[in-house]
Amino acid sequence: MNNLFDLTEKKYVITGGAGVLGSRMAKDLAAAGAKVCIADNDQDNAEKVAGEINEQGSFAVSVKCNVLKKDEVRQTLEKSEELMGGVDGLINAAGGNRKDATASGDLKFFDIPEDAMHFVFNLNFFGTFLPSQVFGEYFADKKQGSILNVSSMAALTPLTNICGYAAAKAAVSNFTQWLSVHMAKNYSPQIRVNAIAPGFFLTEQNRFLLTDEKTGELTDRGSTIIEHTPMGEFGKPEDLSGTVFWLLSDASRFVTGTVIPIDGGFSAFSGV
Repeated sequence: MNNLFDLTEKKYVITGGAGVLGSRMAKDLAAAGAKVCIADNDQDNAEKVAGEINEQGSFAVSVKCNVLKKDEVRQTLEKSEELMGGVDGLINAAGGNRKDATASGDLKFFDIPEDAMHFVFNLNFFGTFLPSQVFGEYFADKKQGSILNVSSMAALTPLTNICGYAAAKAAVSNFTQWLSVHMAKNYSPQIRVNAIAPGFFLTEQNRFLLTDEKTGELTDRGSTIIEHTPMGEFGKPEDLSGTVFWLLSDASRFVTGTVIPIDGGFSAFSGV
């Protein structure tokens, strides 16, 4: 039997590929023999991540891409196809939160600025929707391909304070299921759409919520999360890669429309 998880010479575009989670997925995919395109609005960091991958003897290219500008997403597809010889899959890893879109003791829900909410919802939902349109049409023409979205535990059960982020990720999960049916029934059952829902990983976007900026110690919120995570720790970026490999490879040939928790058991724990 061929290795069902073999990703050798497969070609993937990762939006938000210069971020903490996106860059880890890109590096691990490249180490497994895939070709990767680091698509990120931060061109310097995208080039840095691609350079680190190439230094290890793997294949990576970088493209500047603002996922909220459809023309740039189209250019990313064209450039990726040119540089890699095609695209087999898209990972929508662009996303994040903003402190002024988060209710807190210093910022009441009633005072959250509208522009902050627009930013968070647009980045997380439309930053998934627009690339899915562009790459989805490409996969429809090919009659095959894979789209992997990044949702969140906050989509499953809204977490306190992060109202905009939770709503946007819930939309991502719902859209993942909708798009999986749409692509399979209207274009090809060989086009699969799935999502991962990471639990609590320390990133630059959420560090201010989980650790004290001055001492580095856990905040009350951070401590509560650890107490409600049966495995007793925050996730590490590399903890995503096994599930990512599965959902992109032939090992999940009959899997579409799923949202897979990667959360150390958080979603399974009632708190008692």
